[in-house]
Formats: sequence, structure tokens, C-alpha cells
Amino acid sequence: MEINRKKTFAPGLYVTATPIGNLGDITLRALELLNAADLIACEDKRVSAKLLSRYEIRKPLVSYHDHNAKSVTPQLIQELKEQKIVALISDAGTPLISDPGYKLINECHKSGIFVTSLPGASALLCALTNAGLPTDNFLFCGFLPPKNTARQKELEKLSTLKSTLVFYESPKRLIDTLKAMHMVFGDREVAVCRELTKLYEETTRDNISKVITYYEEKPTVKGEVVIVVSGAENNIDVIDDLDDALGKALATLSVREAVAAVTYMTGRKRKEVYKRALEIAKND
Repeated sequence: MEINRKKTFAPGLYVTATPIGNLGDITLRALELLNAADLIACEDKRVSAKLLSRYEIRKPLVSYHDHNAKSVTPQLIQELKEQKIVALISDAGTPLISDPGYKLINECHKSGIFVTSLPGASALLCALTNAGLPTDNFLFCGFLPPKNTARQKELEKLSTLKSTLVFYESPKRLIDTLKAMHMVFGDREVAVCRELTKLYEETTRDNISKVITYYEEKPTVKGEVVIVVSGAENNIDVIDDLDDALGKALATLSVREAVAAVTYMTGRKRKEVYKRALEIAKND
């Protein structure tokens, strides 16, 4: 592919989307910019080197990630003040979407440095358009907390929203997260999108309970995961049966956590919920 290496870009920071899996999913403008850049800020040099090698691009790389952003940001700002062309890329997809970069952009604006974005691949949008759920109003929620109690509280905050909800998740936590969603949201429609744009791409779409069963029967779950869940508008699942609510909660939570969650969801008195939870736990 012939790339116009003579095209000029103004000095500044270019937030540049890169492929989320298939290396062919990069724009011509992104390739032109990467060829023109004085340096490229990336998360992992080894990951970015594979993409750059594919398109025969050889540029200085600077590691920029959550753990070193505080120390590297001043260095990049100085380069930009010296009228350099700097590309900011992530390991995959659009930078800043659950990836580092916001602090750097913020400092650029404070310093009067030119910033622009070169749009392209995004796992968020790819999954949303694959899911077949409403797209006119959606909320990107990023990664949920890994611990049960914190995750439960976060889901409870989102439970009444009518927007389609989009989450990123680790394959190791996928089943636990789906179970937590089932308990809080009820049996809504969900789409689990894995390995997007790659050879083994998979979108599993059904009610949450059936998707849980599907993944429990798989030996292992691999690849990056995006979960798309329908909103509350057509999925209001009010739990009136205390035993049913506690049964679902106790399947994944401790008695204390289950009592807190069910008390919040049903509006019943904590003393009543706690007493019944102990009875159910004892019988089990």
C-alpha cells in the first residue's frame, strides 16, 4: 500500500485509533500520521511494534501507561512545546476509552497545545453495533470493580437506567459478573462479544440466565470481552418474592452482602431479610 509520507501535519498531539484485533482495521489517515510523527506514545512497545512493523513504520516509541503517566506527561508536554508531532496510541482501539491518556490531554489544553483525534476502531462501538440492542441511548460503564460487594453496589446504581449498558470485562470474571447482573437486573437481554474482529470472534445474545449457562459449559473463556445489556425500560423485574431474591443473591454473595443487596432492591426491613437469609443458608 502506497502511503503519502510527504503529507504534513501541524505540530501537536494526535489521539490515534489503532486496530482492536485485525491489523487491517486502521485508517489511511492514521498511517499517514504515524509516518509523519516525531514520536509515538504507546502503552506497550512490544504490542505497538507489531502494528508498526506490519506497515513498515519506524519511529521512536515512548511508553505511556497508568503507572508512569505522572512522570512521562511532562516529557511529552515538553516535546509538544518544541513543536513536535506526537501520536498517542493504545494497545488496541481508541485511546482514553478505559485506557490512559486523559491526564495528558488535559495538560495539553492547559498549555495551549493543539490536540485532535483520528477516529477508527473501538471495541465499545463494535460490540454495541453487533449486539442488536437499542443504540439511541447507551451508557459506557467501563470495567466493573472486581470485588463482589463493590461490583454489586455499582450495578445497583445502574439498575433503573433505561439506557443500554456497555461494560468491558476480563474473561476470568465473565461468569461472576453475569451472575451479579442477573441478580440485580433480572433476566434481561444481554450480548457478550469476544475476540472482536479476530478469527474466533463470537457474539452470544440471549437472556442473561441462558448466557450464563452457555459460558458455564465452556471449558475456558478467552479473549477480550464486551458485555452489552438492555436497559430497564422494558425489563423492569420487580422482585416481590423474598426467598427468590435471597436465593439468587446467596448463590454468589456472602450472607452479609446478600442481605445488603436484597434489602436495597426490595425495600424490606433489614432485620426481616437477615432472618430469612440465615434460615435459607442453614437449610442449604
